[in-house]
Parts: sequence; C-alpha cells; structure tokens
Amino acid sequence: MNQLKQIHAYTLRNGIIEQNKVLIVQLLQIPNIPYARNVFDQIPHPNVFLYNKLIQAYSSQNQPHQCLSLYTQMRLKNCPPNQHSFIFLFTAFASLHSLFHAQILHTQFAKSGFQCDVFASTALVDMYAKLRRLTLARKAFDEMREREIPTWNSLIAGYAKCGDMEGALELFGLMPSRNVISWTAIISGYTQNGRYKEALSMFLKMETEKGIRPNEVTIASVMPACSNLGALEVGERIEKYAREYGFFNNIYVSNAVLEMYARCGRIDVAKKMFNEIGKRRNLCTWNSMITGLAVHGKCSEALELYEQMLREGTAPDDVTFVGLILACTHGGMVRKGQELFESMETKYKITPKLEHYGCIVDLLGRAGELQEAYELIQTMPMRPDSVIWGALLGACSFHVNVELGEIAAESLFKLEPWNPGNYVILSNIYASAGRWDGVAKLRKVMKHGEITKAAGYSLIEEGGDIHKFIVEDKTHPKCDEIYALLNEISSKMKLQRNVSDSELEELCTVE
Repeated sequence: MNQLKQIHAYTLRNGIIEQNKVLIVQLLQIPNIPYARNVFDQIPHPNVFLYNKLIQAYSSQNQPHQCLSLYTQMRLKNCPPNQHSFIFLFTAFASLHSLFHAQILHTQFAKSGFQCDVFASTALVDMYAKLRRLTLARKAFDEMREREIPTWNSLIAGYAKCGDMEGALELFGLMPSRNVISWTAIISGYTQNGRYKEALSMFLKMETEKGIRPNEVTIASVMPACSNLGALEVGERIEKYAREYGFFNNIYVSNAVLEMYARCGRIDVAKKMFNEIGKRRNLCTWNSMITGLAVHGKCSEALELYEQMLREGTAPDDVTFVGLILACTHGGMVRKGQELFESMETKYKITPKLEHYGCIVDLLGRAGELQEAYELIQTMPMRPDSVIWGALLGACSFHVNVELGEIAAESLFKLEPWNPGNYVILSNIYASAGRWDGVAKLRKVMKHGEITKAAGYSLIEEGGDIHKFIVEDKTHPKCDEIYALLNEISSKMKLQRNVSDSELEELCTVE
C-alpha cells in the first residue's frame, strides 16, 4: 500500500495522469475502494473500463447507491456503457430495491443494442427475480433468443424465493440441461419454504444424477431439511461426504451439520462439532449450540456457554435470547429468564419480538405464574398472535385454570377458527375441572362448525427414507410386519413394567 501511495505521489508531482488508471486497478485489487475512488475523481475523462471496474467493486461491497451515482456520472460525461457495464449495474440494482431505477436501467439497456448478449440479459432476469418481480423476470426470460443454464437458474431461484415452488419445478423440468446450481436452487427453495420432505427427496434424486456432485451450498441447503425431519441417517451420510470433499472449511456447512445433530437428539456429537469449529465460530454457531442445549434441558450449560460467548467478544442477537429464555423455561428459572429478557433492550438495544414474548409467557405459564403471564400479554407493544395465546392456553391446561383458559381459547378461536387443537385443549381443561357442561358445549360447537380433529401421525426414518404413519394406518405396504413388531415391543415393555412393579413391591415389603 505504501508503494502505491508513493506511485500516486509521483504521478501528481509529474502530471502523469495515465498512470493513475493502472493505479486504480491495483487499488481495487487490495481492495481499497475509497482511495481508488479518490484517484478516479482526479481523472478528467475516465473511460468505460474504469467506470466498470469501480461499479463492480462497489457492487461486490453491496453499495448500490454508489453504483447508481457512478452510472449517472457516466451518462452526464457522455461515456456510453458497454455490455459489461449493464451486467455489473443489474447486479448492483438488485440490491437497490427500487423498481423505478431498475426499469429505467432496463429501458436504457434495450436502447443500447446489447440485448443479444446472453450474459447481460441473464443479469437482467436475475435483477428482476431478486426484486421479486417475477412477471418482469419471466418476460425478459421469454424475450431472450438464447439462454444459458445460469439464465434458467436465475429465474428458478426467483420463483423459489417468492414461494412458487410449482413454478420453479416446472422450469426445472423444462431445462435442456442442468448443473449443481439448478438442483441446489430447487432444494434450497423447498427448505426456505418449509417443505423439508420435498427438499430431502430432491437431494436424494440429485445423488443419482450422473455428473452432478453436491457442493457446499447444496449441503448447507439440505441439512436444515434433515434437522426438521429428524433424518439422522441421511444427515450422517451427508456429513461423511462433506468431510471427504473438504467442505467443513465452509462455516455454513459446519453450522448446518452442528444444528442437524443438535435437533436430531445427538447433543453429544453437536458439542464435538462445536469444539471442532473452534475459532471459526460465528454468531450462528453459538446460537445453534445454545438452543440445542436448551431444548435438551441442559439449562446451566446453555447459560454458561452464553457467558463464554460474551467473554470471547461475540455480541448476542435476538435469536440468542430465544435460546436463552427457552433454557430458563426448561430449567424453571423464572427470575433469570426475566432478567435476560429485560437485558435485551437495556444492555444490548435489541427490541423484543413476538417470539421473545411467547417464550416469556411460556416461562411464566409453566411455573404457574398464569396471572402474571396474562398481564404481560395485555401490556405487549404488539398484537399477540396464536403462539402467545397458545402458550397461555397450554399452561392453563397444565395448571387447570378455567378462567384464563377460556380467555386464551376465545382469542385463539378468532385467530385460528380452523384449528381443532384449541377446542380439544379447552375441552380437556373443562374435563379436568369437572365442567362437563363445558365439554358438551364445545363438542356441539365443533360439530356445528364441522371442525374435526386431525389424525395424529409420526415420521420415521429408515434406510434413508422418511415414512409417515397416521394413527391406525393400514396403507403402508409392510403394515402387517410393522404392527407385529410393535405388538412384540409393547408386550416386552409391559413385561418389563410388571417385573419392575414386582421388584418395587418386594423392596417396599422388605423395608
């Protein structure tokens, strides 16, 4: 850097402006964009190459307003953009979140004569897709005479981002050829839209495709599906693959694997992963481990980890506090949970969200502080949602509080009139309190409103496949074998329980 400054000083003393062009390129490679911009502004008539270099640099640093400023200056100085200019500008304007500016740039692109350039037109499709303007993205896509795989991928990713997975899958099926990014766009889309079974199914199909090998982004995209489905066997196999190809150097892959183990019940392996990540840990790593410990009832460990995180200089965010309050809930640490909740604003300037209030209501409710939980709901700065009222209703069910249970249920009936679970929970509260008139009344309401309780089901992983079983399900091709095995297990459990009861009776008699 000192050498570049010396060169700059030399050019200023001797008036060698041409040398500044080389200097700008070298400064952008470091990168030192502010210094490069300073040198750039000293050139009376910069050429399109220098404009492009600076626009590209600002775009890579997610500074779209600087790109807009440069493009405006470029037009004022009568420096016509080329196809590379439009590629960099479309990329930058996708982050500008301004349809107005995007369409102005599109109009100027159409007049430029560069529409036949497949890379520039792909960047245009990508810009509209990232702005969630699928109609405009599809129009630009349909107008292209020639399309490359990245063109298809951009539009597929746009459909997935907007939640239209059917549209994304239709495009995916029409592609003349696909690459790993095409498959990853679909897998990631399903994951982001909470359709975990489809995400995992698509990944398993991808594994059978010749010439396609999952990359780091694919692994980071499919792991949340394994986490949410409890697909431990597949998750372990993917981890082995990721290690084999050196993907664990990618922090997103490491974090995804850690979370998978934590959510699939292998908190011991998650701890090993956490230690293995070591100094590469980011906030997501800490949050996943804290939440994992909280869910597994290791409350003290979660709080100790939080203290370690602070000592190592990582500041918490709103996700951290969800995990911490959850740990206090499972540990019955009401005052500690309230203290952490209050510290969000007072110490870290983090405004609590609905999920934080939901955690506190759950914390108070489980501890039997139902009235305090209800008063908190009444003083919330935002309208309580179904999660908040659901937490209170669940607590009322556990502590058999009819009065507050009715208040919580009435709010839920308005928010979720279609949800039979709320009627069932209130009915159970009435039954526990001996209020059979209330039970009968609810049954009539459910019958009149045609509200039926959905059948319970379980998801079981076997051989890398996820099987769904509904209560008394007979549709599975191996249901006879499954029920025979279940009956055998049930008999052994009953036998074990009877033996334990006998041993307990004998022990009591001896004492």
